[in-house]
Amino acid sequence: MKLKLYQIDAFTDKVFSGNPAAVIPLEAWLPDELMQKIALENNLAETAFIVPDGDEIIIRWFTPSVEVDLCGHATLAAGFVLFNYLKHSGNKINFISPRSGPLQVTKSNNLLTLNFPSDKFIPVVISDEIKAGLSLPPKEAYKGKTDYLLVYESEDQIRQLIPDFNLISKLAARGIIVTAPGNQVDFVSRFFAPQSGVNEDPVTGSAHTTLTPYWAARLKKDILTATQLSSRTGELHCRYLGERVEISGKAAPYLVGEIGWPD
Repeated sequence: MKLKLYQIDAFTDKVFSGNPAAVIPLEAWLPDELMQKIALENNLAETAFIVPDGDEIIIRWFTPSVEVDLCGHATLAAGFVLFNYLKHSGNKINFISPRSGPLQVTKSNNLLTLNFPSDKFIPVVISDEIKAGLSLPPKEAYKGKTDYLLVYESEDQIRQLIPDFNLISKLAARGIIVTAPGNQVDFVSRFFAPQSGVNEDPVTGSAHTTLTPYWAARLKKDILTATQLSSRTGELHCRYLGERVEISGKAAPYLVGEIGWPD
């Protein structure tokens, strides 16, 4: 069997930055166990598998260890592949996720925009377990559908934060978003998800479904700029639409290849 593989750096306009994702177009679904093995072999934060279904594209995402409910950067990468390599017509792609419902990617010149559901989150107590997993305690804590959102006072605190991945992995969540006001942008963040096989994700589109409504309410503005402060960094433009959010960024192709094994 042979499969085409595209590796795209998302939320950046140059390679070796942003968040790399693998995209594998399929004509029909492979067994889940096989897709998980492929994602493990790729050893990227996410591998997206896409299958056409009429006018829509079914999309699923796998980390090296689990299938996840939602992934922004790999959806952006899948949109880039469809527009630039698979000759998708028009400037809009309608994706369907079996776990997250309808998603959309639109193209305007070299900018791609995700349309995702907004996360709903509630304030929670800053537990001893949360405090123990990070070198600095947060000022506020919230819990969304899958992640904790921890709010700090400054960009410097986010940069200096040292996570204990072993302790964080024991929290009942997909991962932890840490955030603060930015010096040059509206807000900055980092994302830790050892529970999902990714200690620190370079740029996390799905985390911005939580970050965008939080900062829109706090800053009283619906259009926001953001930077994720991983070692690779990523730049995002966000827009709060109430029940939905738009998350925009660029993408850069790194690799086009073929994977295969004896039938």
